[in-house]
Amino acid sequence: ALPLPKLQEVWEQVTDQAGSYIGNTGVRTEEVDGYQAIIVQAQFKNAPLDVRVVFDQTGLVAGLFFQAAETSYKPPPYVKTEAFTSREITVVNGHWELPGTLTLPVAEELLPGIVLVHGSGPNDRNETIGPNQPFRDLAEGLASIGVAVLRYDKRTLVYAQETVANADLTLNEETVDDAVAAFRLLRGLPEIDPARCFVLGHSLGGYALPRIGALTTQAAGFVIMAGAARPLEDLILEQMEYIYSLNSSPTEQETANMAAVREQVQRVKDSALSYSTPAHDLPLNIPATYWLDLRDYDPPLAAATLARPTLVLQGGRDYQVTEADLRLWEAALSTVPGCSFTLYPELNHLFMEGQGKSIPSDYLRQGHMAEVVIKDIGTWIDQFRQP
Repeated sequence: ALPLPKLQEVWEQVTDQAGSYIGNTGVRTEEVDGYQAIIVQAQFKNAPLDVRVVFDQTGLVAGLFFQAAETSYKPPPYVKTEAFTSREITVVNGHWELPGTLTLPVAEELLPGIVLVHGSGPNDRNETIGPNQPFRDLAEGLASIGVAVLRYDKRTLVYAQETVANADLTLNEETVDDAVAAFRLLRGLPEIDPARCFVLGHSLGGYALPRIGALTTQAAGFVIMAGAARPLEDLILEQMEYIYSLNSSPTEQETANMAAVREQVQRVKDSALSYSTPAHDLPLNIPATYWLDLRDYDPPLAAATLARPTLVLQGGRDYQVTEADLRLWEAALSTVPGCSFTLYPELNHLFMEGQGKSIPSDYLRQGHMAEVVIKDIGTWIDQFRQP
């Protein structure tokens, strides 16, 4: 499942972000649904990480995850805890059950509501990365100004083993289907105004939003935050080139990695790509079904056909999704009533402030989503209030 070259690639990605490995500071264990997890608390130069090794009932390794070390969350000043309540809620989609949190403003009237859809990878409901929890900032920030928010743990986190074993995985199973189920759940709650329900997608969630929108015809509108508008394989290559460019003298291994990724990207674009193409020959070891499903997908064009109000937000210091993507969304949606586009020059992919060139280790520095982003989303949603 994880050949030596892939393990080396994963390790290099970790050290590119977290810095060089220093040593271990402790070990703890957890047991969930018959699986035992050994969590090694590892210290790297830029940040601590939890290295989670999961064992199945027979004692064999079932998973390996590098995760942000557990840290206590301190809400930003714009979160007013007295203005809302939070309760656990479960998004059910067939036999998939995803735990989540519903954040409800304290109000006498029916509330506008929004579902948060994560980026790529096995994200939790807070979209935790390093010591940061941008979706918690977003949910509690919006709830502080009167917007109910539903966020949930992603299927690839809750059902990691089933996802890895799914050789027919597509964007629908990873993201779209569960987001649609979450929207329907939110819209049916007694506290929510069904005419003012929205979907917000960040990163991959933004890329998937036109597909989600096609299945949520009762949504009042959409928010796209750092949503890719170009083919995913192109962005993967662009991101890798950017990260390696930060090192003035790339190593032999980095040069070899770049060459391998370029070959993998070319295979995705090749008309000869088929369902039998091995996943290890494709970017990020993602199966051919995923890439073939996206072959004719043009997110901005698909969004334009929905013809519904959309707010598109982009950080100027984002190297994962860039201003080029924002301009593609703008070109496709500028004639659609209710659409708006904003670039924040000093914000990164997590919509957190910074200066200078954005680097992977920025995500490991504790911060919060910028208040202006929360306010802009709240103001945009407020225009849907009935007079």
